[in-house]
Amino acid sequence: MTIRGESQSWILDLGIRTGGFDVLHPDGFKAFQGLGYDPHDLESVGARAKAGSMLPKAWSRVAAEVERSANEYEQDGFVETAYALYLRAALLWSRAQYSIYTVDSRKRALRERCDAAVAKMAQLRKGRIERVELDFEGSPVFALLHLPAGQVRDLPAVLLSPGMDMTKEDLLQVGQRLFADQGYVALAVDLPGMGESRLRGTTVTLTNPERAVSRFIDYLVERPEVDANRIGLLGMSMSTYWGMRAAAHDSRLRAVAGFMGVYGDFGKLFNGAQPNFKTNFMAMAGYTDEELFDAELGTKMNLWSLAPKISCPVLMDVGEFDELVPIEETLALYELLECPKEIRVHEDEFHPLGGIGGEMTTFGAEWLRRALAGEFDGGRDVRGYVRAGGEVSRGSAEPDWWLGAHPEAVDDLVRRHRSADDSSEVTS
Repeated sequence: MTIRGESQSWILDLGIRTGGFDVLHPDGFKAFQGLGYDPHDLESVGARAKAGSMLPKAWSRVAAEVERSANEYEQDGFVETAYALYLRAALLWSRAQYSIYTVDSRKRALRERCDAAVAKMAQLRKGRIERVELDFEGSPVFALLHLPAGQVRDLPAVLLSPGMDMTKEDLLQVGQRLFADQGYVALAVDLPGMGESRLRGTTVTLTNPERAVSRFIDYLVERPEVDANRIGLLGMSMSTYWGMRAAAHDSRLRAVAGFMGVYGDFGKLFNGAQPNFKTNFMAMAGYTDEELFDAELGTKMNLWSLAPKISCPVLMDVGEFDELVPIEETLALYELLECPKEIRVHEDEFHPLGGIGGEMTTFGAEWLRRALAGEFDGGRDVRGYVRAGGEVSRGSAEPDWWLGAHPEAVDDLVRRHRSADDSSEVTS
């Protein structure tokens, strides 16, 4: 637990009691709906949880109710209805684990119920969902493979990588509806420190997420269904950062799309945002000493020196008022990229991009399909500020209320990190 987490937990509880679950992230429930969470389920959880400590119970109680309905429909032979309900149950069982930061029997029990719901989905989809366990540097990492129907070969494939407070199960609907049903192979992953991988003992370090991505790519290229030359990554939240690191590390990634981007320094996320984010990440990394975590990991997480090493097309999609990352840092990182690139900044949106809901996953899937087809190779540089009404100011991602005034902070960051890179090259 962090110092702020211990001393300020009452503030979070008060926020949940008075403002609902969205106190963790503005419009967070809307973002969940875009991933397949049912609005009624979210309302039921919100009505039952009056403090952070009550969230696992609320999620799990609603999950059990939905799962009972799924069982009833399955027994009556209504397969598609049962599948949809098992999907809802899997999402809820997965979410119930989030607020339990220690790896203990309660978290394992919730994981077992989540796995059982996914197994039911796979059974009803006749094996189009496969559970994957791989050895990674002596520890296990886990994924869910989503396959198109029928006998398929040499298809494009996409890694689906969720945020730090998410799991691979959060992308069940995305993997099936937006990729497998469209003729693509999708592999939803729990990177080190996340979900099932953390539960089985694999913690996150500064550099092992990108090596884990490479391990998952190794697995994909061995599958006859996959075209090894057309593999991309869709990352959300913390996985926008990890996806960029992976692209700088492994040239087999041919495109990276990121939403809810975490692209700058991590000072605001770890020391300015609500404290459970840092508490969760310390648990993912296996730290109990906050000062040691800051020294060895928290203050070293950034992409400044890696940006010029990325060669594949990149999409950055963020909220104007992201509460975890200053927009100036995101804009500066974009300037440091030398690859084909695109950035969209959404007016008045916060980190979850809840105001655009399912639009982000639909757009991300289509963008990746076009990128893997080679449409975005070359000197691409596309910038847009997406107004709340849908209109796009093209040519610049800077908010139009800035009236054309370019923040000095952006240029200062770019100069500083280009200078650091140049100095490093001279020294080496």
